[in-house]
Amino acid sequence: MNKDADFWNKASGKYSRMPISDIASYDHKLAKTREFFDEETIALEIGCGTGSTALLHAPYVKHYIATDFSSEMIRIANEKLQTSEAENVTFKTEKIEDLTVNEPIDVVLAMSVLHLVADLDETISRVNHWLKPKGIFITSTVCLGNGMKFFRLIAPIGRLFGFMPLLKIFTRSHLKERLEKNGFRVIYEWQPEKKRFASVFIIAEKT
Repeated sequence: MNKDADFWNKASGKYSRMPISDIASYDHKLAKTREFFDEETIALEIGCGTGSTALLHAPYVKHYIATDFSSEMIRIANEKLQTSEAENVTFKTEKIEDLTVNEPIDVVLAMSVLHLVADLDETISRVNHWLKPKGIFITSTVCLGNGMKFFRLIAPIGRLFGFMPLLKIFTRSHLKERLEKNGFRVIYEWQPEKKRFASVFIIAEKT
């Protein structure tokens, strides 16, 4: 885990400066997510990176908690917070497996995260535990098993030499299966057209 945190700490500055590659898709995900927000919503984002999405969503919820295991990502997120108008966002450096949730959560977001966790089932199960009954889990996930299976060979080598983080290879259908096995019902699924390897955006309801 420390190796992966080190990777993202080192990458945080470059990551923060990277432009969004597909603005239309990003805006679509923002809009769909906000359909599940209101002024009483408590939202939790795991793997928030440098906090850009958290700050964009903040005006639409009561409290937005955003966590990442990279201390440098959270440092940059807090710098952004200081120059924003948001007063309802809390950024925390926290591993998913160590995260303690002290208030009932309405919506959990995991954007570009689930393919980076060591145990997919454990992570989804934790999210289910954090959510209220009928709570919403929103994910955007790269499913490299759909057409880029060679990453199964490349990823471990890249992680060994420090130029890639932990990267899990699974298919879109596997992700949906694990969501359903861990207490969720998929209610919305979307992927940009003509972008075979684009992230799969899923909204699931706790059953």
